[in-house]
Amino acid sequence: MDVMTDFFGVADATNALIEAIYEGVLIADADAIVRYVNEGYLTTAGLQREDIIGKSLACVRPGSVLPQVIKSGQSRLGVYRHEGNVEYVVDMAPIRLDGIIIGGISVVKGIARIQRLSKEMEKYVQTNRELKAAVNSAYQARYTFKDAIGVSGEFRHAVDLARRMAGFDEDILITGESGTGKELFAQAIHNASSRAAKPFVAVNCSTLSSPLVESELFGYSGGSFTGALKGGKAGLFSVADGGTIMLDEIADLPYDMQAKLLRVLQERKLRRVGSSTEEGVDIRVIAATNKDLLTLAKEGKYREDLYYRLSAMALEIPSLRRRREDLKPLADHFLGEWCKRNGRRISFLPSAYAMMESYNWPGNIREFKNVIQFSAYTCDSDSIAIIHLPKSALNQPVSLQASASGKSNSYSGNFSGSLKKILEETEQAVILSMLLKHGESLEAKKLIAAELGISLATLYNKARR
Repeated sequence: MDVMTDFFGVADATNALIEAIYEGVLIADADAIVRYVNEGYLTTAGLQREDIIGKSLACVRPGSVLPQVIKSGQSRLGVYRHEGNVEYVVDMAPIRLDGIIIGGISVVKGIARIQRLSKEMEKYVQTNRELKAAVNSAYQARYTFKDAIGVSGEFRHAVDLARRMAGFDEDILITGESGTGKELFAQAIHNASSRAAKPFVAVNCSTLSSPLVESELFGYSGGSFTGALKGGKAGLFSVADGGTIMLDEIADLPYDMQAKLLRVLQERKLRRVGSSTEEGVDIRVIAATNKDLLTLAKEGKYREDLYYRLSAMALEIPSLRRRREDLKPLADHFLGEWCKRNGRRISFLPSAYAMMESYNWPGNIREFKNVIQFSAYTCDSDSIAIIHLPKSALNQPVSLQASASGKSNSYSGNFSGSLKKILEETEQAVILSMLLKHGESLEAKKLIAAELGISLATLYNKARR
């Protein structure tokens, strides 16, 4: 008894502390005599304080396990008890002082409370599951290698290399001119990897505001800066956790952020703005650029260590002018997509293919797709001719003595059909070419008619057709 009195010491403070605990608490001495119970225990057990204080547990709580715990010195967790109409679960542990067992403690949790907490936990788990599903849905990669259209050797080599890269979980650097399809390859690699079911987050580094780059990528803690959300915000790296993050235009990442990115790539840990702790992230980084990072690094405009870290697995996407044999299948593919969306059946005339093959396509696939869609919208028949192509794609018009390379070789277009059809298409190409060259004023048309050896009226008739 004296030992327990000493143990409680400052009784008022101890009582106040235990009474603040929501769960029921019972404390017994080494003889299993009840020395203390809080209000939570009395409520759960349905007892009055005088019913139990100073009495033996064996008498007032038949079947109590706490005397065994005190005797054995072994804790017991999650013991189910049923007294009358009351059900509860008890965690029990011996109380030691200087290595000697001087009593035991029981912490009682009512079954109803446990069930309520369990339901709340289930709701939390379900909400968390739904949030993860929403994130995965919002950050999906829709392109696969089936969308990589092309038959040229250089392009097929890039596709084969990308497929092999997808099987490894290493970071990748994709290079190529603007519009070559770097994001398509990044998405295809993600979808062919073990991370396919997880988020694919694409970030354009050139659009990130310099003062906010770190918080956008790594997130921030609440109150980190003026305007910060109270609970903080997860960065895009955290959103991509388990999946892939694509850092497009990586050459435009601010220099001071490059060192922080390098650390994340090496350690797979990040620190939110305003936080003193690091958190791990499970991500694959695919960086992309249309600039020469090595040259920038040698000029001191890009971190050389970051370049070498990223370029361990490098993939170059060839420009469209290096894969001219892909123009026809690409044109048919994009036109087919457009026809499906708009419920029409249109095809290209051979002269339209020929004109497209004579153009250098500085905007690559992005420009090419826009030209195909423009031509489809302006076509009022079932065949796209040269006249339906936008003027931007006609600055290198087809002529009988000009090839796609600009050399003075005879042009051998893929013309087919009747001689009359071929002549009509050639005539259209020549007239359109001269109109683009000289303009459409009356004086220009007189000059064109003279050069072609036809009357002005004939030129007007042919131009209208």
